[in-house]
Amino acid sequence: MARQKGIVKLKGTMGDITFYRTRDGYMAREKGGITAERMRNDPAFQRTRENMAEFGRAGKAGKMLRASFQALLRTAADPRMVGRLTKEMVKVIQLDPINPRGQRTVVDGDMERLAGFEFNINAKLGTTFYAPYVSTLDRESNTAGVSIDPFVPTDSIAAPAGSTHFKLVCGSSDLDFQTGVYTSEVAESDTLPLSNVPTTLLELENGLPTGSTHPQFLILGINFYQEVNGTFYELKNGAFNALQIVKISGTP
Repeated sequence: MARQKGIVKLKGTMGDITFYRTRDGYMAREKGGITAERMRNDPAFQRTRENMAEFGRAGKAGKMLRASFQALLRTAADPRMVGRLTKEMVKVIQLDPINPRGQRTVVDGDMERLAGFEFNINAKLGTTFYAPYVSTLDRESNTAGVSIDPFVPTDSIAAPAGSTHFKLVCGSSDLDFQTGVYTSEVAESDTLPLSNVPTTLLELENGLPTGSTHPQFLILGINFYQEVNGTFYELKNGAFNALQIVKISGTP
């Protein structure tokens, strides 16, 4: 892969060279590769086919997880989040101890390794929100949520410049990766001022399906706002919002 330089940037194919644009700039590469039929049938590419099958499965699982939290991800995801999540899903699949290569699944893998995943790598929850909290993901009571004792916002939040208020958000989801069906809920705090006045006890609670045997996820985040004439505006379209997977319950 080569990087294009100069004033004129090319896109398309010229001879045996393909020119294209990525987030990292304009690139160029030589045409080539094997045919699709050879990839499907040649024994030499068996391992490649296995890897491709599992990568596709990881991408599909990541897409489903993102869809279940779409309402919160709208303003709390960095541009490379999709790729980072797919990469972690691949690792989950690779830790499946039951199925053979190429047939390993997310459900039979180590789902819990996704705990701590940051949807916005540029604003991590651990370096933005310092107040202690207790997270719950309980299949018996069908509840998921976060309890946060009173805290002083100016002491417990690393707020970006320009923000005047914040909101804590909590989401839960129950995902059937085999059928593609999921159930999700979101709970939010009030929009609170970034002041030195302690908050009250905050209880953010969601429900879960009864008797579920599917993987379940709990995420916690913080959104920042700027108040202008009594109206709250998302600060820089959510560029500083943090959102993290804080708890996971794999298949029981």
